[in-house]
Amino acid sequence: MIVISHKAKQFLLVLAKVLLVSLAFFYIYNRLQAEKEITLKQLIHFLNVPAIAILFLFSLANWSLEILKWKTLVSSFKTISFKESVYQTLGSLTASVFTPNRIGEYGAKALYFPKEKVKKIVFLNFIHNSSQMLVTTLFGIIGLLFLFFLHDKNNPIFQFSFKINNLIILLVSIVLLVLFFIYGRKMEIYGFSIEKLLQKFKALPSEIRLKTFIFSLLRYLVFSHQFFFCLFIFHTKFDYPTALITIFSMYFLASIIPSIHLMDVAVKGSVAIYLFNALNIESEKIISVTLLMWIFNLVFPVIWGSYFVLRFKPKPKQV
Repeated sequence: MIVISHKAKQFLLVLAKVLLVSLAFFYIYNRLQAEKEITLKQLIHFLNVPAIAILFLFSLANWSLEILKWKTLVSSFKTISFKESVYQTLGSLTASVFTPNRIGEYGAKALYFPKEKVKKIVFLNFIHNSSQMLVTTLFGIIGLLFLFFLHDKNNPIFQFSFKINNLIILLVSIVLLVLFFIYGRKMEIYGFSIEKLLQKFKALPSEIRLKTFIFSLLRYLVFSHQFFFCLFIFHTKFDYPTALITIFSMYFLASIIPSIHLMDVAVKGSVAIYLFNALNIESEKIISVTLLMWIFNLVFPVIWGSYFVLRFKPKPKQV
């Protein structure tokens, strides 16, 4: 058995932290390079100091709610401060930002706790992400229902050429739901079966479950309206209800496409262009909006989280 000295372990830890931060910045640089059609001059043309300040406030509210949500979930077995939750949330974001669907976040958050708590942290992080996905799905379905069924033919937002019959989509959805309830209960997610996950979720105090949902709901409303504000900055012409319906649909459709988190700007951008083009909004403006959202809600938090990654110290075996 190979024994690694304490100094060697310290060196490897520093190397791993520097590598993680370097990879995060490398991916950010590559993503910005891929958006060459959006120049700095184009963004500056529409941005001013008040607009930038408001965007920062939106992002601050967005991530504060995410941090409070994680703090609330961890309180189910341990009390942590808001500051600790900031370290864990932003540090794990930086460490997982280049992994598919931020799957690396599960392992990154577990590093902040003793080994015997790993399964609990994985479960809590699953609830943390699932609650946000639940809200995105609920609002997304509302948006899509308006697009498919409650449409006004005179409104350009609903002039889509969907070739698949709505009845077929409905029947397929019902069949999939039935199959899921019959065979899916024992299916495992991150080492847990659906049945066990439901049992563990029910075991969480109702107050924690309610707070988690409320934080997810408020966070969704914050970044949805931040997107709306970005559209306003770029002088797009639309009415508020139509814009929100489109934003809700966009976030839902983008969330069900597997991708690396840093590629969100490309995924959301392509979905947004498809939907907002029906409002006669120029593709360049939509790309600018999604890029701006990406910078404020991912790039800046990753830069901040890089500091926490570099300061990270492994949790001792005994608490």
